[in-house]
Amino acid sequence: MDFLKKLYKILIPFYILFLLYLMFFGFGRSQYDINIVRLIPMFSTVGFVKQTILWKTIIINIFGNILMFVPFGFLGIIFPKLNNFWIMILDFLFAIILIESLQYFTRLGVFDIDDVILNTVGVAIGFWIYQLFEKKFNSCRFF
Repeated sequence: MDFLKKLYKILIPFYILFLLYLMFFGFGRSQYDINIVRLIPMFSTVGFVKQTILWKTIIINIFGNILMFVPFGFLGIIFPKLNNFWIMILDFLFAIILIESLQYFTRLGVFDIDDVILNTVGVAIGFWIYQLFEKKFNSCRFF
């Protein structure tokens, strides 16, 4: 388990940079002509599902927004205070709202409340997976 923790500490900064690249420049993004904000929960996601023909695209978009943020649920490895669920969620909400705001102000994306919700679900899932592994690992120790 110590090896995995060390590996996580090394890889997470690169993963953060990769995600930031995707969020601002990936998927052929270019700067919008106007600033866009979407504040009605699940409105844009439902609209996306209705307008998209391919289920593969829907799954990649929705589950991608969740799964890509699961690794952040393991941040308790580096920052012990984040082993508290509510502290983890509040800190993450602060960070993701900041990033969504930067997308809005730079017009290299859209401030979308659905992204905040889906990304936070991903972090919560990651947190629960991490806690499950921690409990399982600690209960298997004999020393």
